[in-house]
Amino acid sequence: MSTFRDASSADLVAVEELLGRPPAGRFAVVVRRLDGRPVVIENEPHLRDGTPMPTLFWLVDRELHAAVSRLEGANGVHGFESLVDPDTLAAAHDDYARRRDAALVQLDAVAPTGGVGGTRVGVKCLHAHLANFLSGASDPVGALVADAVELPELRREDVRD
Repeated sequence: MSTFRDASSADLVAVEELLGRPPAGRFAVVVRRLDGRPVVIENEPHLRDGTPMPTLFWLVDRELHAAVSRLEGANGVHGFESLVDPDTLAAAHDDYARRRDAALVQLDAVAPTGGVGGTRVGVKCLHAHLANFLSGASDPVGALVADAVELPELRREDVRD
């Protein structure tokens, strides 16, 4: 079992503002802009009420979210999926699921399943793949999305105890 340090009170406020609602579970900011603004959060694999949360890494930065949404709107999900080797993509899904499983805290609750974005095969969400890639994972779709959008300078946070 592995867990992270809880978000600071300032991060709670910032992420609530970015989401437009209070977060439904514990999280930590794992990627920031150089000025400290949250870009990617890591979610605990269950919400506070025990509901499984398949999305381990979540892109919360509004500018990057909008840029990725434009890619998705231009048939980006299928377009990016066609550019990557299926076995490499499957390995990214498997790695994501392993990292999420390692972060489980509520061992008696139904566990989330799937890989990046909660899917087991293919590409479901470019936002999730970019968040996964920015967190430091080997994600071929996330790498392509990172190349397709203008990334600000970012820093990763070490949030593990």
